[in-house]
Amino acid sequence: MNGLIGRKLGMTRVFNDEGAHVPVTVIEAGPCAVVQVAGAQAQLGFGAKKAKRSSKAVVGHVKAAGLATAPRVIHSFAVGAEAPKAGDAVTVAIFAAGDRVKVTGVTKGRGFQGVVHRHHFGGGPATHGNTRHRKPGSIAPGTDPSRIIKGKRMPGHMGARRFTELGLIVVRVDAERNLLFVRGAVPGPMNGLLTVRKQGGRSRHD
Repeated sequence: MNGLIGRKLGMTRVFNDEGAHVPVTVIEAGPCAVVQVAGAQAQLGFGAKKAKRSSKAVVGHVKAAGLATAPRVIHSFAVGAEAPKAGDAVTVAIFAAGDRVKVTGVTKGRGFQGVVHRHHFGGGPATHGNTRHRKPGSIAPGTDPSRIIKGKRMPGHMGARRFTELGLIVVRVDAERNLLFVRGAVPGPMNGLLTVRKQGGRSRHD
């Protein structure tokens, strides 16, 4: 397996062998039950959903794998040379300190925001009678093309979108408590659901 499903517990710091502190995000990763294996992909389930909130289709799907309750969330991951079997449990032991991973989650929702907050515009002058302190300014020429170009940075909904952070390094693995300590920050709020995958090549941050 090359990944797991987990949830973000928060941030803290650990100390390396040289005594320097390392900021880390603590992720409760797994254990994830294998729901189905099809070709080079395996479906993993994380958590448990209430019976009254589970559809009959999902209950029947997971029952074929020997699971009593439907998982809270199901995601597909690529399998390696040794493919797991339906009903097996995948734990955080698939990772090791020093592994490079990519973490995907849903960022915090910020609601409707202006261009200063959303796109880091500088804003207008603050004195001399100026009244456009946090406004975007001109947004399109009037004559040509006489319309606003697609992709123009403007006020709108901020956050609450799927985002993947690349090039994160695993600092520590606690197999007993199913915890993964990853250097740096990951998207989403506390208790937000995440997927952690091994990253094969170099990162955009290298």
